[in-house]
Amino acid sequence: MRSNGGSAVPDTRRPVPILLGPTAVGKTAVVEALAESWKIAIVSADSRQIYRRLDIGTAKPSAAFRARIPHWGIDVVEPGERYSAGRFAREAAAWLATVPPDRQPVVVGGTGFYVRALADGLFQEPPMDADRRDRLRAVLARMPTLAAWAVRLDPAFSGGGRQRAARTVEVALLSGRRLSWWQAHARASGVIAPWYVRLTAPRAVLRRRIVERATAMLRDGLLDEVAALLAAGVPPDAPGLDGVGYREVVQHLSGGLGRDALLAAIVRATGRYAKRQETWFRHQLPADTVTIDASGTPGTVAAEIAARWAARGR
Repeated sequence: MRSNGGSAVPDTRRPVPILLGPTAVGKTAVVEALAESWKIAIVSADSRQIYRRLDIGTAKPSAAFRARIPHWGIDVVEPGERYSAGRFAREAAAWLATVPPDRQPVVVGGTGFYVRALADGLFQEPPMDADRRDRLRAVLARMPTLAAWAVRLDPAFSGGGRQRAARTVEVALLSGRRLSWWQAHARASGVIAPWYVRLTAPRAVLRRRIVERATAMLRDGLLDEVAALLAAGVPPDAPGLDGVGYREVVQHLSGGLGRDALLAAIVRATGRYAKRQETWFRHQLPADTVTIDASGTPGTVAAEIAARWAARGR
């Protein structure tokens, strides 16, 4: 049930499992195992997999799996294009509407802002003067401590890169109210009934998986992937390259990071990112979120998800 002007009405939104977890926890392997017993369709909620030609560094599902199971949210835009949580929510709602009744949609990813925009709905951004916004953006582009300013202007800011920090600062300065205020007071209703599953793992297990994945990415050609993008004219500061792994490779290719230090730099950055994701999940997901230890085999984890789904509401 959900409230509508003070009265309770049936919730007719389609129930959708949302599988979340930090980078490298094993979400893709688990959903591949889940597909063995469920007839599913997948919407990726990953702010890196949205970009075309960024394959190795984003750990996209294999081409064979994507050919077998319907996928949306992968290879949507070019690396030079910005892609917002709002756009994801709008497009994901359209993708979900095309899932046939005989398939169970599953949202999978680690980008909490994308998931919240889809599940909780979007707010209408306040009107802001375009000229002032352009001038402010020019100033913000030169600021090295943008995240610190975002936190000072809106203590609810929980990270997410320079683009998100810049938007937090813009809204606070140009509208006179914090972004978190607008989100709390002007949010529309969501389009799905989310059933949250949070995958987690002991620190040592996650650390090992991060090292293994970073090592595999470098072995499988991450440097060549980034070099090809730069040679094709993608700017080194493009939105698609402003992500863990890609930033470090760009730095290496520009001569700012030695080859011997590259793997360690990617592992450190990935570990910090995973920690931020875990913090966000702990504080932003609802109390009834199902939390599952993903340190076991993907098949074991998938079986537990299926059992919890079958038992929900009992």
